[in-house]
Amino acid sequence: MSARFKDLCFDANDHQGLADWWCRALGYERIWGDGRPADAPVPIADPGGQGPLIWVNPVPEGKVVKNRVHIDVFGDTDELVTLGATLLRRRDGERNWDMLADPDAICRP
Repeated sequence: MSARFKDLCFDANDHQGLADWWCRALGYERIWGDGRPADAPVPIADPGGQGPLIWVNPVPEGKVVKNRVHIDVFGDTDELVTLGATLLRRRDGERNWDMLADPDAICRP
């Protein structure tokens, strides 16, 4: 038996806000509209059906360590920063990509 990829899940303190941010950044939409409890996980999907389903889950604890998994996206760095991403490192002679963090990804002590 082999496993296969199903969904991508993010944990966040402000899961509603982070779901909205990823919708703006990726052009995704919430699957279920109003009427769900505010503390319920938020599923967002690519309306074109190309990208994975993303669940943004509420968690009470703050982020304290670096992720071991990240996602790569194509997009305009300045636009993503305007939406609320944090630029961590500009592309340079070593790397040909910019490194950003979404609004909930910054480590907090």
